[in-house]
Amino acid sequence: MSSVAKVVETADAAGGLEVRPMTGNEAIARGAWEAGVRLASAYPGTPSTEILENLALYPREDLHAQWSTNEKVALDVAIGASYCGVRALTAAKHVGLNVAADALLSQAYIGVHGGLVLAICDDPGIHSSQTEQDTRLYARLATVPVLEPADAQEALEYTRLAFDLSEEFDTPVIVRSTTRLSHTRAPVRVGPRQEVPPKPFREEPERNVIMPSLSRRQRPRIIAREKNLEAWFSASALTRREMRSAKIGVITVGMAYVYVKEVLPEASVLKLPSSYPLARDAIREFCASVERVFVVEELEAIVETEVRAMGIDAHGKQFFTRIGELSAENVREGFVAAGILAARPAMPPAPFTPLVRPPVLCAGCPHIGSYHGLRGDDARVTGDIGCYTLAALKPLAAMDTCVSMGSSIGNAVGMSLSRAERKPIVATIGDSTFLHGGIPALIDAVYNQANITVLLLDNRTVAMTGGQDHPGTGKTLRGDKTHKVDYEAICRAAGVSWIKRIDSYDLAVGHQTLREAMEYDGVAVVISDRPCVLDPVKIKGTPFRVRAEACTACQSCMNLGCPAITWSDELFEGRHKVQIDQSLCIGCSMCVQVCPTDGLACGAIEAGA
Repeated sequence: MSSVAKVVETADAAGGLEVRPMTGNEAIARGAWEAGVRLASAYPGTPSTEILENLALYPREDLHAQWSTNEKVALDVAIGASYCGVRALTAAKHVGLNVAADALLSQAYIGVHGGLVLAICDDPGIHSSQTEQDTRLYARLATVPVLEPADAQEALEYTRLAFDLSEEFDTPVIVRSTTRLSHTRAPVRVGPRQEVPPKPFREEPERNVIMPSLSRRQRPRIIAREKNLEAWFSASALTRREMRSAKIGVITVGMAYVYVKEVLPEASVLKLPSSYPLARDAIREFCASVERVFVVEELEAIVETEVRAMGIDAHGKQFFTRIGELSAENVREGFVAAGILAARPAMPPAPFTPLVRPPVLCAGCPHIGSYHGLRGDDARVTGDIGCYTLAALKPLAAMDTCVSMGSSIGNAVGMSLSRAERKPIVATIGDSTFLHGGIPALIDAVYNQANITVLLLDNRTVAMTGGQDHPGTGKTLRGDKTHKVDYEAICRAAGVSWIKRIDSYDLAVGHQTLREAMEYDGVAVVISDRPCVLDPVKIKGTPFRVRAEACTACQSCMNLGCPAITWSDELFEGRHKVQIDQSLCIGCSMCVQVCPTDGLACGAIEAGA
């Protein structure tokens, strides 16, 4: 029995009184399960990935949980379940909502049948994303409510509540988390599952089929819904007034509440559960009871702008940053700048210099071989989202552009058809990213007769987010065997006739094949095939070692960027020789293939004991 199943059993037996440590993502999953969710779908993306991974640990008879090919498909799947009267959840990181936004904005007009909740995890500070975005702007654009928990307990409770709000107000609901909340562990009180029977499909095409005439009729309903939700939030106990000093009043939402409580415990606080729609009546009442009003919120000035538009003199981003995460430290600095707190004495500098670890691909990563072949071909290389984005950095330095999921092929098409680029053009894209957003661009490339090479990096997993399955792995989220996508067949169906598969570790063949592909007039596809060395199973072969007496410190192996290869203290003609950390080396042999030392069967590098 899984650990989650044991918790379910224990919680039910104890009447829902069990308390256990949970991350915010685990708590969101638990809240969805307790709310009676019947279907959950997502595409993996940090910091949201663990929501679906945890939902997949609950019993199959309770819910279906799946990875979808991209975030729009995931939301469409959840919408389909909602049409059939069951509660459904989809999860995504903030940029994933960009992909799903078309469906969300339409569904806001259509409404819901079974409760429909989107768990969206923002990434303030851009720890693992290409942009810093505020999902609350999407909530306002789509006119759907957004709930913003401040800790893991609220993550559970707000998710559970979101399904009730969805059905009561006939709307999708966003539950917004952030990296800090998603991955911080705290004690959470869990409860039993609520069994919500499915409702029959609603035979109302005039409501379910989006078209201009429907949208015009629904627009007044959406405006009325916004006002009804605003009144609900104003009256709700979730909108919490903590009255202390009348001199300072702070309006907070989400995790900002935690920092304000730590930094300014004597202030009166209005804790909002949502920044859209705003609890305006509660805000007016609170602001009338204090002398000076501050708004502390992470990222954009969503609440502050609305409060000031209400005619209230509130201070916010004048003192609190729009850039990156909030913390107790920078919130305190904001109140110091506002003259509320005294500055602390300057801290002495640390007596040491932190060790800087450059971002690199894993030792033996198959992407090293793929990009090593491109590095010497003087090609224009468009990249994509994945571990391989690191190939843009030295020493590989073999990627020129990277925009968003699936953009590499479309970017390459534009370069080719612009007729302004004289170098061969190569689009590099991972297996999961190809399925996510690369296929339409490949069709476009053939259809519009672009002259490009597509290097499809098949490492058989969604590696960057921790080794999740996708349609190209032949396994579902729960580990069941299923159909495995045939990339060559997809490419042929798109009209590609030049297709070759190579071993990512065979550097000579890979290099020659790429040259042949770049010489082909039209769309050529090279599939570079080797599994990820870390996920889902760590690969470890016989490690290699350096024959120090034969090493000439030529640096050829260092150009791979493999973290297992480092400089040694031994010198050759004033240059440092290299050494291999055998605890990191997986025995992939790429360094052996590039070692140019003459007169030795294995050059300066050989298999270790």
